[in-house]
Amino acid sequence: MMIQFGKNTDIDDWMSLVEEISWNFPGLETKEKIEGHRETVLRFIGKGQALCAKDDNGKIIGVLLFSRGRNMICCLGVSPTYRRYGVASRLLSKALEQLDRTNDICVSTFRDEDEKGVAPRALYKKFGFVEDEMIEEFGYPNQVFLLHP
Repeated sequence: MMIQFGKNTDIDDWMSLVEEISWNFPGLETKEKIEGHRETVLRFIGKGQALCAKDDNGKIIGVLLFSRGRNMICCLGVSPTYRRYGVASRLLSKALEQLDRTNDICVSTFRDEDEKGVAPRALYKKFGFVEDEMIEEFGYPNQVFLLHP
């Protein structure tokens, strides 16, 4: 498995993964929303704020968008086929290297009572993130997690 910065040439493979996991992400419920996300991914790629994990054949198996300006993890997804193989941990480690560790780093994820939140909450806690405020994103209840310096 390789972790690398996304390139414009990765976009079709990237979006294939996004479509595969979109059922698990609020804000990606329709073709139009997925198409809008494609533009977002291309913007992040252009700023060098997009990471992808590729298998030995070069297929994208995990993606992560982060914002240096907001010091946050914006989106993290892994193919169901490759979950529990450390893909998310490797992506998150690489992203954290790109962010300002002297300030809080934030991420929004599912709430404790949401079954979708079991794996991501465990991942963020493993990296030292702590629970913060309850919020809503894309009309869905989430919770902010912070990684303190």
